[in-house]
This record gives sequence, structure tokens and C-alpha cells, in this order.
Amino acid sequence: MQDGRAPRIRNRAPAAIQITAEQLLREAQERQESTFRAPKQRVEDFEELHEYRGRKRKEFEERVRRTRGSIKEWTQYANWEASQNEFDRSRSIFERALDVDPRSVQLWLSYTEMELKSRNVQHARNLFDRAVTLLPRVDQLWYKYVYLEELLQNVPGARQVFERWMQWEPDDKAWQAYIKMEERYDESDRASVIYERWIAVRPDPRVWVKWAKFEEERGKLDKAREVFQTALQFFGDEEEQVEKAQAVFNAFAKMETRLKEYERARVIYKFALSRLPRSKSANLYAAYTKFEKQHGTRSIVESTVLGKRRIQYEDEVLQDGRNYDVWFDYVRLEEGGLRTLREEGGTKEEEDAATERVRDVYERAVAHVPPGQEKRHWRRYIFLWLEYALFEEIETKDYDRARQVYRTVLNLVPHKQFTFAKLWIMAARFEIRQLNLTAARKMLGTAIGMCPKESLFKGYIQLEMDLREFDRVRTLYEKYLEYDPTNSAAWIKYAELETALEDFTRAEAIFELGVSQASLSMPEILWKAYIDFEVDEQGDREKTRSLYERLVVLSGHHKVWISYAEFEGSSIPLPRAMREEEEEEDAEPRVVAGDPELSRQVFERGYKDLKVKGLKAERAALLESWKAFEQEHGSESDLAKVEGMMPIIGRKQHVDKETGQVVEDWELVFADDEREANPRSFKFLQMAHAWKQSQAKKPGGSGILSGFTPATSSVPESAQNEDVRMEDRREQDDSHSDVASSDGE
Repeated sequence: MQDGRAPRIRNRAPAAIQITAEQLLREAQERQESTFRAPKQRVEDFEELHEYRGRKRKEFEERVRRTRGSIKEWTQYANWEASQNEFDRSRSIFERALDVDPRSVQLWLSYTEMELKSRNVQHARNLFDRAVTLLPRVDQLWYKYVYLEELLQNVPGARQVFERWMQWEPDDKAWQAYIKMEERYDESDRASVIYERWIAVRPDPRVWVKWAKFEEERGKLDKAREVFQTALQFFGDEEEQVEKAQAVFNAFAKMETRLKEYERARVIYKFALSRLPRSKSANLYAAYTKFEKQHGTRSIVESTVLGKRRIQYEDEVLQDGRNYDVWFDYVRLEEGGLRTLREEGGTKEEEDAATERVRDVYERAVAHVPPGQEKRHWRRYIFLWLEYALFEEIETKDYDRARQVYRTVLNLVPHKQFTFAKLWIMAARFEIRQLNLTAARKMLGTAIGMCPKESLFKGYIQLEMDLREFDRVRTLYEKYLEYDPTNSAAWIKYAELETALEDFTRAEAIFELGVSQASLSMPEILWKAYIDFEVDEQGDREKTRSLYERLVVLSGHHKVWISYAEFEGSSIPLPRAMREEEEEEDAEPRVVAGDPELSRQVFERGYKDLKVKGLKAERAALLESWKAFEQEHGSESDLAKVEGMMPIIGRKQHVDKETGQVVEDWELVFADDEREANPRSFKFLQMAHAWKQSQAKKPGGSGILSGFTPATSSVPESAQNEDVRMEDRREQDDSHSDVASSDGE
């Protein structure tokens, strides 16, 4: 808990006495402190009552005088007077408040609520009349007014209020509320008249649909049809108006469908679809398709779904024949129609006709060759050919035609400029499925000779791997590396193949040849694979050590030094020559322990090398790994040595050449760097640390600082005084350097 971490739970067994959530809530309720309540004041006689009322009125008057525009204060004042049965005073206060803000809706509502609570209905009516006259656009006041009249069973009065309201042409909810009130009292004819007035004010399609649905629900079917016909006459035959009236057409057709007038519904759908462009009638087409699926024959459904979409796709490809996405959708449509026909058991002639339609679409699509010789224009186009070949192979089983498709597209692509490895590989795998292995190898060999490519090599190698032709795989890897000797992944895969075949000498030679290349794309992964091979497969520590030595000379990266040091301190498997030929499955593999002393030597060499190169951040990273290593394998003295080498954060001031201002930067300061650069200052810091340690041992002293290790040998007092004086003089000369103090500031 002292370092801020949560305490470690040692015993996770359940407690002997379990406490339920109910008990916790009950205890929490019992331990709650009672809330403060204001003392109650009892009035004994009228004199005290008058005094109390006078005091409260004085308080309220003072409050409304200070905040005259606060409706809340006026409302509280008036409600208090009403609670004292002083209704005349309460009305007077409300009237005074209305003089201040006559357009406050909340004030009018509070006023009317006070009158209704005191059962002054006529006063409330008068207030609502005044309110709606002053604020006719506030729907809440009208709703309250109508509710009051209807609550009092004054239906004619409520109707009269609605009529006054409708003169202002409110929103749709108000009209709907008027209609629902008439429906509650079975005044359907009145409701129909209200719908007609609503249409005159706001002739939207949804209002027409609501009116027709109302007439249908009350059994007036002829009236409902008349409403729909009137709506269609109102919108007319223009494209924009028909698009706006799609909801009316849809609702009209659905009503006829519910009445089992399928022919009338079909005529309505066709009438609307014939006057709308297909891009603007997707929902109507969907409704028509659903209708035909439910009530039409198979041929009608086919002509509805496929025919309409065919026309849509034809229009799109006519505008842009090289829009290959549209061709893909068109082909999928025709293939889906063919599969549906087969599932439903169509005749042979129908299947042949559907197949020819698919082929015709494919032939027309691939006839639009991309312009230019840029690969990005051909990417989608090539997939049309691949889909075509797969269709001939899988759907029609016409293998000769599929082979002809592959040959045509291979002759069409300009392989000298660019090629598509997927095309070559799919063509070769087609030949293998036809048991023509020689043709497949010849095709891939032609591809590699004509336009070598990394993905082509990988595909050919994987093909031969699947066939277990390892000699051919070796040959392909050799050709692959001749084509691209800088590909580190290819060297690794080649060596992994030989390792899997247990030809370790050949694998080691491949690794050696790979790392000896002058330039590699990612040499670090190749070196890592080589080292892992020597450790895991060969168990040769000397060879691995020599590899690390070569790598640190070649790279010198701090991660290489860290990995080298960790290798020296870790265990590795036994050399392959010493391993037992038959090992038990459950037995743990035998290993050779590492040498921590050699690991420390590598860390020291790496630290010195990075120090010479002036890489401070890398030195700090190496020291962190060294410290972690010593925490696991070293003694306290070894750990203290590494901790003494850890850097501290220092501040350094310099003058910016562009702005001319003094800029302060943070930098890593190492103890050995400071010892070499400023030996006298370092002695001074050693004495400061020694003094800090002595203070820390006393009661109340602070902890030992990290960073510089205090001097272990004793220093004479005279020498210390001389060093302090020399340090004072040096600080005056070197004011530009500012190193972090022992307190870390």
C-alpha cells in the first residue's frame, strides 16, 4: 500500500459468515442521519394568523419587488395566497404578473390551474379564452382548453374551441386531435368533413392516405376509392408529382390487395411505375415485386423482378460501358435467375435460354477492354474474365469453353507491361483439376519466363508443395532468389523448407548465403531466423556466438547487443549430435545452461560501443535490459553497479540560433560521462550524495537519491574543502551547463 498499489489478497477462501446485499442496504438505511426539517409553526389565534400572513406578504412583496421579472416568484406568491383561501388576492397577484409578462405560457397555466383547483370553472374558461386570444400559436393552451371542455362533457363547447383553433391552420397533430374527438363520440361524418378541410389546408400524400384509411376502416369503400382517385387527379401525371405521390399509389394498391382486387392493384402499380424513372421508384418496385410474389404466377414474377432490373442495368451500361461494377451486378442477376430456374425445376429449353443470357452478358462485358496500358484500369476487368471461366467450369461444366476463356484472357493481357499472377495461378489450377499437370507446369513456367513476379513464384511453389515435389520446389526457390536476391522472406522460406526436410547442412548453407548478400530488403529478419535456427535446431552456442559477433560488427544496434547478452545468459537445447535419438514424449527436453558472466561482458561491450557512438537513448535502453537481467540472475552488488550507471534527467541551456532566445532542453546525463567531463564537479556530487545518505539514516531523513553512486573511499577534510572552492570557481566559468541536482530538480 505504501507504493500506491492495491494490497495483495492472500486468502481467497469465502468468509465463514456471508453478508447479503439486503443486509448491507438495511444497515446503510439504519445508519443514515435524519434530514433537517424546518420546525412547524402553530397558530393559536387570529392575531397570530394575521401577523403570520402579514409577515409572509411582506416577504413576498419584497421578493417580487427585487426580481420583478421572475415568474417563479409571482407564481409562488399567488399560490400561497390561494392556499390561504384568499382567491381575490391570488387573482390580483396573477393579474399583476400578467402585466409584467403577458406572454408567459407557464404563468397562464399556473393561473388556470389555481382556478381549477378552487373549482372556479367559469374563471378558468375565461382565462383560457383570454390566453388563446393572446397566444393563438401556443398549442398547449388550446389542448388544455379543449380538455377542460370535454372533461365537463361540454362537447359542443369543445367543438367550438377546435373550430376557433382550426382557423389558425395549426400543425397535423391538432387536426388529428380534432378528428379523434369526433371519433370518440361516433361522429364519423363530421370526422370525414374535417379530413376534407385538412386536405384543403395541407394536401400532403400522407394526409390523403390517412383519409382513405379512415374511410376504409368505417366501411365506406367507395368513398375510400374516391379519395384515392381524387388524390391522383390532384397530383396529376407529371413526373415530379407522381414521384411525390408514390405513397398514395402504394397505399391505393395495398387497399385493393386487402380487398382481393388483385387486377386493380396490378394496374395501379403498373400505372405508377410507367410514369416514374427506375432510379426514383425503388420502394414502389419493391412493393410491386412483393405483390407479384404473393399473388402472381412464376412467369409474372420473373418478368417483374428480372425484367425490370435488366432494363435498369441496360440503361446504366449504355451510359458507361466500362463501369465494370454494373456488369458484375448484371451478371449476378442473370446467374441468380439461372439458379432459381434450376431449383424450381424448369425445362431444358428454359435452362439453355437462361445460360445463353448469362454468356451473352459476359461476352458483352469483356468486350469493353480498358483503354491504355495502366494496370489500375485492368484490375476489375480481369475479374470479369475469372468469373466467366468459373461460371463455365462450375455451372455449365463446359471445360473446353472454360479453357478457351483462360487462353483468350492470357493472350489479351499485355504481359510485357504488367501481368496478373492470380490469372496465371487460377488457369494452372484449372488444368490440375482436369488432371493435366504438364500443361499447368508449362503455363506457370511460361509466366515466370515472360513476366517474373513474386506472387507467381509463391503460387508455383505452393502448387509444387501441395504435390510434394520437393526437388521442383528447390529449383523454383533457386530461380526465385536469382530473380530477387534481396528478398529476405524468400531466403527464410527456402531455409525452412530444408529444415522441414531435415537437411540442416543445406539449410545452414542457405542462411549463410543469404546473409552474405550485399543488400537485403529486411536483413534483420533474416539474421534473426538464422540465429533462431542455430539455437533451436542445431543447439550450437559457438556458432550462434559467432553470428552475433558478425551482426554487432555489421549493425551495432542496441537491440542486437541486448539480444546477444540475453542469449549468453539463457539456456539453449543440447547440440543435435548429443541429443538422444528416441526421446520420450512426456520428457522435458534437456538444455545447456547459460553463463551470466559472459552476458555481463556482452552488456559492458555494448554499453561501451554505444557510448563511443554517442547514443544516449540506446544506452539507457540497454541499461534497462541489463538491470532487469541482474534482478533475475545477479547479486545485490551487480545490481547496485548497474543502478549506479543509470542516467538522470538533466537540464541544459543554449541559445537558439533562429530566435536568439535562451532555450532549456532536457537530456540524459550519465555518471561516467560526467566523471570524465567534469572530474572535480563529480567529486563534489559524490560528497553531496554521501551527505544525503548520512541524512537519510537519521530519523525523518529523505530517501537515497538515484543516479550517481556516492564515493566509496574516504576523502580527507582538507581535500574536500579545496574541492568545494574549486567547484565554486568552476561554476562561475561554466554557467551554460545546468545538470539536475541531487533532489531531481
